[in-house]
Amino acid sequence: MSSSLIPTRISAAFVGALVGTAAGILLVTAAGTFSITVSGAFAGPALAVLALAGAVVGVVVTPGRTRSNSR
Repeated sequence: MSSSLIPTRISAAFVGALVGTAAGILLVTAAGTFSITVSGAFAGPALAVLALAGAVVGVVVTPGRTRSNSR
């Protein structure tokens, strides 16, 4: 494992968490728009779950991981 791969994975996880949080904010806002009462007890865990999922996806889809056969 190269030394540059770890910072790449950390930054990809961070970006994924940001994207997941943004998606969570949009979902909570949309729920509020449709007159669904959204309490902090729901909004907090919803944002945390989506941020965690985004971080996992960011790590899995890290640039530099390829399946191509470079002969």
